[in-house]
Amino acid sequence: MGEPVPGAVELSDVGVRVVGRTLLAGVDWRVEYGEHWVVLGPNGAGKTTLLSLAAAVRHPTEGAVTVLGQRLGRVDLRELRRHIGLVAASQRLVDEELLEEEQATAHTVVLTGHTGTSVPLWDKYGPAEHERAHLLLADLGCKDLADRLFRVCSQGERARIRVARALMADPVILLLDEPFAGLDLPAREDLITAVENLAETRPALTTITVTHHLEEVPATTTHALLVRDARIQASGPVAEILTGENLSECFGRPLRVDHVDGRWSARALRV
Repeated sequence: MGEPVPGAVELSDVGVRVVGRTLLAGVDWRVEYGEHWVVLGPNGAGKTTLLSLAAAVRHPTEGAVTVLGQRLGRVDLRELRRHIGLVAASQRLVDEELLEEEQATAHTVVLTGHTGTSVPLWDKYGPAEHERAHLLLADLGCKDLADRLFRVCSQGERARIRVARALMADPVILLLDEPFAGLDLPAREDLITAVENLAETRPALTTITVTHHLEEVPATTTHALLVRDARIQASGPVAEILTGENLSECFGRPLRVDHVDGRWSARALRV
């Protein structure tokens, strides 16, 4: 028998500790190529720490993390990150401030994803890159925003532009860390629709989305991971994991979970 084929992301008995505080403990998790995961859990449970490992921006304190077949600690992280798209919409990034100062349009912001730079490197962008940026904006429902200054775009528009930028380098994995934070309902639904469309138009793309709210889980999600107190509480196919029993245990209060037209919702039960 040959060697087992590695998954897109693999964590084996992983722990992360910072200044005596345990952020993750005893985590085993495997994400296969082409799967679409959602990670849910209370504040401080370890969701963003998990994503930082998958993004190859943090090393574990113990255990092994393998991303795209490369074990962290034995690979050039800069090269590995070229194949990983990361969108942390809840944080204001330095490059966005620089892009605003440069009076960058939405099209220019997406172009910078090709070089992974804070400002555009115009000599690196040929006709093919410009065309790809336009196509990605169209894919994310932002075709008409191409010439609009990024600094005047709404939060919802910026969220979709960020995703388009992350896709510019044609990543194998797309990681979304609370991408719906701060969005009103129409903007949230527009972004969810865009993420669902990506799953349909890019079947090989692997996605992992961290969110706090069940209502933000795209209908194309295939698997779910529940995290509580730095440990995995449940993991597996989404229909088996996103149940009232599992979520009540994860969030520490009785919840009713509904699943309608492919989307989930939750509300607390009165006791």
